[in-house]
Order: sequence, then structure tokens, then C-alpha cells
Amino acid sequence: MAVRRRVLVSGRVQGVFFREACRRRAEGEGVAGAIRNLPDGRVEASFEGDPDAVRRLVVWCRSGPPSATVEELEEIEEDPIGETGFRVL
Repeated sequence: MAVRRRVLVSGRVQGVFFREACRRRAEGEGVAGAIRNLPDGRVEASFEGDPDAVRRLVVWCRSGPPSATVEELEEIEEDPIGETGFRVL
């Protein structure tokens, strides 16, 4: 049974390889979804897959890669849509 979560990450999260590091982790966990920079400086990501793997990605987003400074993370539960692959937008 798959789950889906969307996260909005605030802080110093753009220009620090957040999206690429997240993509690598998502692919390693077998999680589908996408990640993108938002015009307001936040990063938005969606994760869909195994509940434990999705949880690990959400936890990782609370700190991000070493060069990031995460100040806030908003997590939104969504219904799975059958997404496959992980994309950097």
C-alpha cells in the first residue's frame, strides 16, 4: 500500500543541491515523485511509495544536504496517484 506526502521546505534550500540530493535519495529508496524550487525561495517535493521509505525522505528533508539550512517543513498528506519515477522540475 503506497502513501503520498507533499512537503514545503523553507530556509536556505535553493542553490545548495537540495533537489539533486533529494532525487538521489528518492531513487535509492524506490520512491516516486518530484521536487522543484518555488519562486518564494522554498522547495516543494512530493513523495509516493512505501510508507517507511516516504517517511525517511520526509525526515531527511528536515535537514537536507550539508549545505542547506532548513528552518521549517510543512507536510501534507495526499492520496496516491500512481506516480512512477522521480523528477527534478
